[in-house]
Amino acid sequence: MDDEQPAREPVGEDARIDALERRLKEAREREEVRNRPSIKGADANERLGHQVLGHLIGGPLGGALVGWVFDLAAGTSPWGLLVMLFLGIIVAFRNIIRISNRRPD
Repeated sequence: MDDEQPAREPVGEDARIDALERRLKEAREREEVRNRPSIKGADANERLGHQVLGHLIGGPLGGALVGWVFDLAAGTSPWGLLVMLFLGIIVAFRNIIRISNRRPD
């Protein structure tokens, strides 16, 4: 039984399979190049988002800081802080509304 030859010989390397593998590899490389992001750094939407976030954080914090310093100097605690904090919030929202009303470049 062990002396019997198999009915079929194992298939050797086929040139068509090698060509197919080469073409698949080239197609994958082209696809990677095509799908790679072309923008380096932040795009316009990301910059706009950072600008809005800066206004949302900077306006109230700046107003609160100015109000706190005013309260220390004038002794009107906490009214200067509260008034300037609300003014900072109003200015921040006004700036955000102005940004949102601009035409895109």
